[in-house]
Amino acid sequence: MTDDHKGSRTEAGSGRRGPSRRLLLVGGLALGGGAALGVALWPYSRLPDQTRIVGREGAFVLSGAVRIARDGGVTVIYPHADMGTGNGTALAQLVAEEMDADWATVSIERAPADIAFANGALGQAFLRGDAEIPGFLAGPSWLVTRRIAEAMKLQITGGSTAVSMTGMEGMRYAGAGARYMLVRAAAKSWGVPPDEIEVRSGRLIHASGREAGFGDFAEASLEFTPPARLAYKSREAYRIVGQPMKRFDTPAKVTGQAIYSGDVRLPGMLFAAVRLCPRSGGTLDSVDPAPALSRRGVIKTVTFDTGFAVLADNFWRARTAADALEPRWSFPEGPGMNSQAVLAAMEAGLDGDGLKSDYSRGPVSDRFAAEGAKVVERTYNAPYLAHAAMETVGCVAHMHSGGLEIWGAFQDALGARYSAAKFAGLKPEAVVVHHTEMGGAFGRRINTDYLETAISVARQVDAPVNLIYSREEDMRHDFYRNASAARMRAVLGEDGRPTAISHTYAERHDPPDASHFPYDLEAVEARFTTGGNPAPWGAWRSVDHSTQGFFIESFIDELAAEAGQDPYLYRRALLEGNPRARAVLDAVADMSGWTANQTAPAKRSLGIAFKSSFGTFVAEVVEVEIAADGRIRTPRVWVAADPGLAVNPDGFAQQMESGVIYGLSAALYGEITFEDGQAVQSNFWDYPVLRMGESPRIEVRILQSGARTGGAGEPGTPPVAAAVANAVFAASGVRVRSLPLAKASLSGSV
Repeated sequence: MTDDHKGSRTEAGSGRRGPSRRLLLVGGLALGGGAALGVALWPYSRLPDQTRIVGREGAFVLSGAVRIARDGGVTVIYPHADMGTGNGTALAQLVAEEMDADWATVSIERAPADIAFANGALGQAFLRGDAEIPGFLAGPSWLVTRRIAEAMKLQITGGSTAVSMTGMEGMRYAGAGARYMLVRAAAKSWGVPPDEIEVRSGRLIHASGREAGFGDFAEASLEFTPPARLAYKSREAYRIVGQPMKRFDTPAKVTGQAIYSGDVRLPGMLFAAVRLCPRSGGTLDSVDPAPALSRRGVIKTVTFDTGFAVLADNFWRARTAADALEPRWSFPEGPGMNSQAVLAAMEAGLDGDGLKSDYSRGPVSDRFAAEGAKVVERTYNAPYLAHAAMETVGCVAHMHSGGLEIWGAFQDALGARYSAAKFAGLKPEAVVVHHTEMGGAFGRRINTDYLETAISVARQVDAPVNLIYSREEDMRHDFYRNASAARMRAVLGEDGRPTAISHTYAERHDPPDASHFPYDLEAVEARFTTGGNPAPWGAWRSVDHSTQGFFIESFIDELAAEAGQDPYLYRRALLEGNPRARAVLDAVADMSGWTANQTAPAKRSLGIAFKSSFGTFVAEVVEVEIAADGRIRTPRVWVAADPGLAVNPDGFAQQMESGVIYGLSAALYGEITFEDGQAVQSNFWDYPVLRMGESPRIEVRILQSGARTGGAGEPGTPPVAAAVANAVFAASGVRVRSLPLAKASLSGSV
């Protein structure tokens, strides 16, 4: 075996189409700007800064993602938050695979919130798309994306990009680069050609009998710099990637050693309970602190524009003291928003003027105008949703000696550092961010409102402040998944298949492909309204895919019913031109023992749905039982998913399970309502989530098609709501078009 694995390596992007227009454009800009082709063009230009920050005695930093100790231990430094997904393990697998490291010697470390660790690999993956990067653009593309990442202060975790983009683009490169450097250091020392050196499980081996570990040449390898383009292993040669590795984060979480921001303890630290104005745009008029200050353990109260905080020697004392106060608020003039009125206005807007075009293909209007056209029309809606992570938002802030230290979990730690500097009126260099574990987020911790609140409190106190939002404050001051409505119209041909579909919906966010139909349709269009969502908006797990999955897959199920055809076979016939989608659909039907043309109503029935999102194709079947009082149970769920490549199959399956549970909670129960501008729900007693006794048995089958690697954290959620609603129809004959399902009138339907 040689340095190139004797043909087992392939050029990055091999087998893909040519360079995208955007890639040529940015590459041209880089070259046109006078950039020299060399080390300045790609990640290794930041190596001195990275070494200064994450260097350790007796170890050597080969890149911003790889540190090797003299004893051969490999530390993978990854630029993402882990929200319970285990992404650090999968990212380490990609590095170790390309290095040919000994997995037993590998560990992980979170990258610091420093500009030297801005995540240019995200931009690189976006620019490349499905293209092959030509050799002359490899260096310029790294330069441009690094500069973009630094300008954007980019270390964000979201959109299922950690493995699919950072991993496949940046971590593979880091691993292959480290291997390149080590091989050449050994070759120089031994006086042999690099391609005569074999690398196996952390050992450098030559046919002459010479052998050494990574640690023996870690320091010498720093003399060498990899080229901007490297050869990667073929998937057939993988021995670490694709294996179900145990997650690095699990032991500390099981033993209680994992530290969350609420666990941080510092000398003299105070705990803060906050109360914020209950109506968006409102401010604090006044609050009498006396009832709080008279309580045991309470140290101080502080105020800021939008609320107040009570500080005490533990959180419970701070919280109960805050509850004893009676603040006076100033609200904006006029009536506050009402969620029912918002949804009604959204539905009215679906037929109004001012609709914006999302996409269009084929003669849609002609098909609807044709004489005798059989038109099917349905309207759906979905409510506002909170993130409801198990760990409420909060962080520790300490202002001292002209600087600011923060302990917390952020989905974009680098961005949070710069935001904190702005909030505190400091230079970014005066702000230090210490990472803590994250007890869920689902998009909530992209926003840094709670960080600003912590700083507002900390600047008034000469001590570290551990700010913890109560469940009520967390839920009533969330950044919500938007409420939405959709009107679907279709023309059905004589065979029952749609010849045209028109889809109008309220509020378009991300990603742009969420509203696309995966089916073979000659004529289809989508349009949307804007400006009808007054609640604070935030990215929620799978973003628009969650609402669009419910709308599109409910409608397809209704079309199958109109045509008198089985929902699975109906979809399958419409997926002839989408073999990846058809494969997962067939797989989930096989797993669930789907019987075509099941008779409805039936007490115990199945519902099916399909949605591709974030590069991963997912089909799900949900089994439903409806009790005499109308309560819905979901005993079993089957999931078939094709991510192209599952780097850690166990971790991928866990994310599918997580997506199902999260999606089921929302589909069955999730709803935030507003009255007079204030969120009504406040805790799990009025915003319930799926409990352990209700959780279904979930079976996951992974299909690895070899396509470009997709995401894992988000794609399991979008099909769930439609699948369970479709199963409710199969069980009861009642078609539910408005979420949550628990509000449907199903009593006596079976």
